[in-house]
Amino acid sequence: MSGESPGAEAAATDALDEVIAREAPSQASKTVQKLGRPRSDRAHRSITRAFRELLIEVGWSRVRMEHVAARAKVGKATIYRHFDSKHQLALEVLMDLSTPYLAVPDVGDTRTELLATVLAPMRALTETDFGPVIRALLSEIARNPELGDPFRATVVQARRDEVARVIARGIRRGDLRPDVEPEVATEMLVGPVYWRLMFGGELDAEFAERIVDEVLQGWSMRGWGEVATSWL
Repeated sequence: MSGESPGAEAAATDALDEVIAREAPSQASKTVQKLGRPRSDRAHRSITRAFRELLIEVGWSRVRMEHVAARAKVGKATIYRHFDSKHQLALEVLMDLSTPYLAVPDVGDTRTELLATVLAPMRALTETDFGPVIRALLSEIARNPELGDPFRATVVQARRDEVARVIARGIRRGDLRPDVEPEVATEMLVGPVYWRLMFGGELDAEFAERIVDEVLQGWSMRGWGEVATSWL
């Protein structure tokens, strides 16, 4: 844990929230464009909303396109003009829900930005429909490449890219070791969040702080030269 007082940590978190609220929407829009998100019109929004609601209510295996059409008040033909398959529709919903939580603004402080890489997915899971949606789709993502492959290539890769940018900034500032691997960093920072999602445990700011401080203890430039020299 940090040596700062709880009041100071709360103030720092509030300040980070303000920066994210101000900067993340524009960054998220760029991410969506990179992921190839289709143009959103009224029917498109109605379809994705109806699918999201049904997915949460009844689960992946019981959602049928005719159910989505009835809930969205459109014809099945309209759905297939927007989406080739149920898997494509699921990917769209995942992208919609995750994109606002992908961006980590440059605030000039490496620990704060690393904390944001943990808090952002945690908040998406606990404060939005992304949590129940990803729970409903986890097994399908794991077993079916029709959903799993594009999900990993878009949403997961966007998260990895954002963590890589945070790591690069930390290295440039001299805060992090130059041998940090962004792919491993993503798994160490975000992996514990999904572990608790699946197997239980509190997902709160204290847990996020613990993850970041443990990770920083291993990655910090402080003492790295001495450790590296000792192996020579």
